[in-house]
Amino acid sequence: MKYDFETLIDRTDSGSGKWDGMKEKKPDLSPGIVPFSVADMEFKNAPEIREGLKEYLDTHILGYTGPTKQYYEAVCAWMKQEHGWEIDPEHIVCTLGVVPALFTLVKAFCEPGDGVIVMPPVYYPFYMAAENHNCRIKRCPLVYRDHAYTIDYDLLEKIAAEEDSKMLIFCSPHNPVGRVWKKEELKRVGEICLKHGVKIVSDEIHSDLIMPGHTHTVFSQAGDFGSEVIVCTAPSKTFNLAAMQTSNIVIPKKEDRERFREIQGHSGPGALGFEACRLAYTKCRPWLTECLSVIWDNFRFAKAFFEEHLPQIKVIDLEGTYLMWLDCTALGKTKEELEELMVQKAELFLDEGYLFGEEGAGFERINIACPQWVLKAALERFEKAVKEG
Repeated sequence: MKYDFETLIDRTDSGSGKWDGMKEKKPDLSPGIVPFSVADMEFKNAPEIREGLKEYLDTHILGYTGPTKQYYEAVCAWMKQEHGWEIDPEHIVCTLGVVPALFTLVKAFCEPGDGVIVMPPVYYPFYMAAENHNCRIKRCPLVYRDHAYTIDYDLLEKIAAEEDSKMLIFCSPHNPVGRVWKKEELKRVGEICLKHGVKIVSDEIHSDLIMPGHTHTVFSQAGDFGSEVIVCTAPSKTFNLAAMQTSNIVIPKKEDRERFREIQGHSGPGALGFEACRLAYTKCRPWLTECLSVIWDNFRFAKAFFEEHLPQIKVIDLEGTYLMWLDCTALGKTKEELEELMVQKAELFLDEGYLFGEEGAGFERINIACPQWVLKAALERFEKAVKEG
């Protein structure tokens, strides 16, 4: 490979949320333990981004800086190239991240007491965005059958028809279960929501991280939805740029953009975030191609490991994201016992399934965007802890 996906950077005392959180959970941590929780990668950033930012610092002043014409061109070209999605640059609103955007979207388009629909088990900030504005969370759980997930359209229809249902926050690809929704699935969800006047917000932050045999469809392109769908995008997951705090929210309606900006205020990305995104979208496709092959290889390695050594733990097929979802319910442990096993015995710092909703109890989410030798060591600790009880 041209790029380095084998070197591990020790992020101890660097301010990394998951590395610091690991030490807080277990202060007497054994040497060499790496966390597998928060969704950022344990890969070095693409050299094109590192070198490009150095050049930028040599030639620019870090004063008040907004998005340039070249920035918008890079974002639009990436979306067209990768997803066949043509965006009007005027529809893009830049924010500090998708999660802050979700909070702003709820405040902009819902009143306290309104219902916000989610499909658990799902990324937990969805709940937080609704609760922060005193909205009611309306649960439409995914259907889990034969170790696979589908949408409960009948329940969605029932909930969407309720007068107080105002918004659906949708996850595509789905975090944590790894589904890449088919076009016909999105079309049916969209038709139900539009029929009942439910605004659709689609979090597509993982949309570039698609595994072989699957294709991501941008929600707004799945049907005749016009300008009714708001799509949240960012380079952060794709290129490991979360610290750059840069996302692009595509809001087609002018009045919706104006309302969003009114609530958002003057906050937005900084100069280095804009430049990192531009560099990623214009220079880093070869890096992403190799990264995806490493992630897919890691998934196949991990799945084979569980099938051979821990067959009672079921691996949900990974269609998108770099987050593997494990069904550990056969271990017969409560969520507290399972977490105790992971943290104290296996020294595995994952995202516990219950964080994503009660439907996730007994499951674990493991971030496999790391060197395979790191993943192998973790799985061996997993096996040892389970077999020792």
